[in-house]
Amino acid sequence: MATLETAATAATAAGATGDATVAADAADAQARAAADAAGVTVREITGDDGFQAMHRLFDRIWRPDPANQPVTAVLLRAFSKADNYVAGAYDGDELVGACVAFFGPPAHATMHSHITGVAAGGGRRAVGFALKTHQRGWAVRRGLRTISWTYDPLVARNSYFNLAKLAATPAEYLTNFYGGMNDGLNGADDSDRLLVSWDLAAPAVEAACGGRPATRTVEHELHRGAVVGLGRSADGRPAPGDLDKDTDGRAILVAVPPDIETLRRTDPDAAHAWRIAVRETLGTLMANDRRVTGFDRAGWYVLTEGNDGTS
Repeated sequence: MATLETAATAATAAGATGDATVAADAADAQARAAADAAGVTVREITGDDGFQAMHRLFDRIWRPDPANQPVTAVLLRAFSKADNYVAGAYDGDELVGACVAFFGPPAHATMHSHITGVAAGGGRRAVGFALKTHQRGWAVRRGLRTISWTYDPLVARNSYFNLAKLAATPAEYLTNFYGGMNDGLNGADDSDRLLVSWDLAAPAVEAACGGRPATRTVEHELHRGAVVGLGRSADGRPAPGDLDKDTDGRAILVAVPPDIETLRRTDPDAAHAWRIAVRETLGTLMANDRRVTGFDRAGWYVLTEGNDGTS
């Protein structure tokens, strides 16, 4: 049985040789190790029963508006037939997670990951991590260089997963990208998203897929002189930061609520206030050449200037 440690060693060797086959083998080894750790088997789905099971799983997770479903069984069949990525994580015979991605322009050697969902409880078992590492191995073996996807920047656990556990890099803030979704997770909130890019051969990504997350901590950043661009008030609402200070050469920290999904149910006004505050702060900073270079698990984005990821 592969372990994350042995898979990480193989990935390091692949990076040193630069050999495409070795790199693909190493990525596959990391994927197998992640699946073993999660107690699942991850495989491509090609048959109608699998497509229907995927559709039912996504329906349970998102509880979507019937007129605005994120994906259908018919579309899954089309994606699979066109040799796109359609895969599921199985606990025995039970589908507990699934992921769908489609290719971008050939010259870009890229793929866009449209949707990834894990059944309740699967997050604690790292089923999502197993799916994404499988997706990476699948893509590396086909000569792809990057995978992109979007996620809601207000969801702290997804921010940590994407930016630390996977070491993906935010590329663009997208305002109300999908329009009104009106599903069980997003409610009536605007669908702002961060578009992230996953450089499949980057050392940080190889390390993350081997179980070594790209971690940043607020305490460390503040010790180094970081400025709070958006904080949290005592009552859990967004609080203006100190962006009137000189921020040249200093990291900027942007907070998100600890649990936006619960907040949407219990205090929709506060949830909407967070949406606007993060849009105006994080979105504006990214538009003005600040890069998100990390996410603290306590719910803080770390932004640095230009290509500087060391602040």
